[in-house]
Amino acid sequence: MKRFKVFLDVEKEEQWLNEQLEKGYRCTNISGLGIYTFEKTEKKYVMRLDYQADLSKRRLEEYKGIYEDFGWNYVKGFALNGIRYWQKEDDGQNEIFSDRESTVHYYRRLMKYSLWLGMLFLAYSFMLYSDSGLYHEGLWNMEGSIFWKALVFETPFALIKLLPAIMVVAFSLSFYKSYQKYVVLKGQ
Repeated sequence: MKRFKVFLDVEKEEQWLNEQLEKGYRCTNISGLGIYTFEKTEKKYVMRLDYQADLSKRRLEEYKGIYEDFGWNYVKGFALNGIRYWQKEDDGQNEIFSDRESTVHYYRRLMKYSLWLGMLFLAYSFMLYSDSGLYHEGLWNMEGSIFWKALVFETPFALIKLLPAIMVVAFSLSFYKSYQKYVVLKGQ
């Protein structure tokens, strides 16, 4: 079975993947375009996501070896965004982070990820909006039915132009959520 889904929040993606596991569908592949491939299974599995960017081949192999020693199977990882997908049979030891310090580092990595993408979309938004508005300049000079037809025609394009600003808000919220968890764990 294949499902298409796009996530901006790593934790929500992990939650959704575990919900699919509870329904009896094990993830076998993930494409960079948000296409998840599942197969039916009778066994109980658990899935965890980690964010590890900028790993050399040697460090990636060491990283994978550590988790595989604890029974985790590497499903997929993307060099571009750094998200790594891990899965194993449910045996009661289902967390990939063994202590509070490693969880703190995880949330700090997520904060950097959200900040970097948010800043990228913010810069793109400034470039996109600096010289024009959302709608065509002549739209507001039109009258009658031609105005309404032009407005209906241009609105989808205006919403597409708003997408980078929406992404800035989404990644800012993701950063804030990770920051809150980071502060709570750091203060313990």
